[in-house]
Amino acid sequence: MTPSAETSLAKAVQDHPYQDFYDWWPIGHELATFMAKAITETHATLPKSPSQAEARAYFQTYIQTVFSKDARMEVFDALVAGTPSNLESGEFDAFSYAFYRSAFEHIATHADAFETSVERTRRLFTKDVGKAFFAQVEAFVGLELPEKLETTTDLNTLKVGITKVGEFLSDQGYLRDHFAFHFEVDLTYQDNTIHQIEADVLDNLRQGKAYALYEMGYPVILPSAVYLYQTMGEAQHHSSRTIEDLFERVGLAAREVDDFDPRDYASDMVVELWEIQSL
Repeated sequence: MTPSAETSLAKAVQDHPYQDFYDWWPIGHELATFMAKAITETHATLPKSPSQAEARAYFQTYIQTVFSKDARMEVFDALVAGTPSNLESGEFDAFSYAFYRSAFEHIATHADAFETSVERTRRLFTKDVGKAFFAQVEAFVGLELPEKLETTTDLNTLKVGITKVGEFLSDQGYLRDHFAFHFEVDLTYQDNTIHQIEADVLDNLRQGKAYALYEMGYPVILPSAVYLYQTMGEAQHHSSRTIEDLFERVGLAAREVDDFDPRDYASDMVVELWEIQSL
């Protein structure tokens, strides 16, 4: 997809209003600080120096268009400065949208400055933000991860690490009420039946591929993720990129399937099917 006009955001909001997100909730200081740092620093490293002024304008437009509120521009400035306070969910959503839209459009405009396709470069941007965010979360919660996933003990240690990240995301308001990442999978995907219990994970990895399900209750960026997906063809996937980097620390390539579309899920239970392989 190509960058779109402001009217496209308005049309996306009209087609997919997220009324469950109109009543804002508080966002934790650490989440806001870590994510703002990850986003702004990754944004600043893009070739040809994208403008923060553009992101600032998108922040204002997004809050007006999606939530019919006047934007507190001092909130945007505080996030950029790394000193957020009294941040609310809609403002976090708008800040994420603003910088990602700016980045995605910049990548398309300066495609010749990148070594990969626009689509691949946009995904790499999301991945770089996830790495920068996870490094901060890892230190804050004190994660201990196995070097490799070879034994049941390793798997249990990995699960504890994922749970700690989930608790951080929930406690800080990124997820309003639910986090679950589990290895029991029983569903049909692309005409293939997947039936996996946790005891199968290690053997499945040795044979090539294992699976997991990631469940999120009211992820704070669901509205902007849908609107970016519709207008830019890529979404932020903040928590997914974070967990993806966690798996990489254990020598595994893990991520949600490519054809995931957040429009297909209700706000209270966004579900992703993950594929996991050895690096």
